[in-house]
Amino acid sequence: MALLRRTDEPLVFSEAFVNEMREETLAALAQFQPRLDGQTLFVTKHKLSSIHGCEAKFLAPDDFEWTPARARGQIAHKAIQQMINWRGEPTPRDLVDDAMARLADQENDFGRWVAGLSAGDEAELRGHAVEHVNKFIETFPPLDPRSNPATEAAAKWPVDAPITFSSRVDLVMGKPEGRESRKLIIDLKTGRVSPMHREDLRFYALVETLVRDVPPRKLATFYLDSAQPIVEDVTEGLLRSALRRTLDGVHALIELTVEGREPVLRPGTHCRWCPLSDGCPQSVADKSHDDLDASDG
Repeated sequence: MALLRRTDEPLVFSEAFVNEMREETLAALAQFQPRLDGQTLFVTKHKLSSIHGCEAKFLAPDDFEWTPARARGQIAHKAIQQMINWRGEPTPRDLVDDAMARLADQENDFGRWVAGLSAGDEAELRGHAVEHVNKFIETFPPLDPRSNPATEAAAKWPVDAPITFSSRVDLVMGKPEGRESRKLIIDLKTGRVSPMHREDLRFYALVETLVRDVPPRKLATFYLDSAQPIVEDVTEGLLRSALRRTLDGVHALIELTVEGREPVLRPGTHCRWCPLSDGCPQSVADKSHDDLDASDG
């Protein structure tokens, strides 16, 4: 399978390269800091994908509402996370029921929405989520405990700084051996293929490199509907490109949210779920397909 190591030649990034990446990043963040006007900035994959999309949509009021179609990815993700750490062999329905119960207990908008579902909406959501968990079980290769699989793996860098990069990865496998890169970062998706998914993973690889000192070896987006991973090798060029995109995003975020620059309209697939699309001269929205899973945004 595409996710497996297929060569005996170790992948090793030089310590000098990683140090150079870290020093370049710290120098750039130091230049950004005076422009924050005392504010803090939390940089995530979602903010970066939004700011590099349509800036007007990024600044628009969020009128998002949960529906069973949009929530199925969230429930399926949680159920898969539970499965990886569950003793025994639970059924997909057991996993989904447990995931829904846990999420309904959370004190946030999504938890309150799940807790208040009607019987019909709850059944529809459960059916969608069970379908996705079934697809994962049927198509994803068995996880060897020796590969140290971890779900919802979080990382933040730098610590206690006004600008912080933050990532949370669906599934991580492997661990470095000395300076040899052996870690695999996997994002699970239940919606359409998007170029942004690759950019998300490259940001994850950048944060992993800055935090752990050793880059991952591969990145993979696994699409449950097609049982197909899109895999990318981690290279110095990929990490440098991810850093430039991230710093460009930080610059734009400060311009828009602190310095008050006018946003740029950029039409694209995001127009389908933009609250400004009805009156936007650049909109290319096709509302007939507005059923993307929220977890894939």
